[in-house]
Amino acid sequence: MYFNVRVYGLLITNTKEVLISDEKALNVSFTKFPGGGLEYGEGLVDALKREFMEECQLEIDIVRHIYTTDFYEKSSFNESQIISIYYQVQAKSPILFDIKTSPFDFSREKQQDKMEVFRFIPAANLQETDLTFKTDRMAWQQFRELIL
Repeated sequence: MYFNVRVYGLLITNTKEVLISDEKALNVSFTKFPGGGLEYGEGLVDALKREFMEECQLEIDIVRHIYTTDFYEKSSFNESQIISIYYQVQAKSPILFDIKTSPFDFSREKQQDKMEVFRFIPAANLQETDLTFKTDRMAWQQFRELIL
């Protein structure tokens, strides 16, 4: 057993749309907020900036902390305990990556072990049930109560 620290960003555009990621890994499909795992020696903010750059080729600024996991959550992929930290972020550079309109639209993606595509959804339309993982649902609920 070990801890798996994850960091995610809730990016809301000026038109009140939220960025979500549709992914498929190990034959499991899921929808979540962009982000990922902390690497050894890395701080939370640096990890989140790295993840957005790797996944979206997007520079971000941190706006505010939104939520940190406050319950036990076992990983869906291994035996680790997940601790997730969520921040509201904003784009520092233009959004140039491919944006899909349909969930899990991997049609133009090369089939590989891990696939990931991004969509914007009007924040008013994003429901907790649209998100796969409990931690994302809790963060979205907290975000809506605090910000929207």
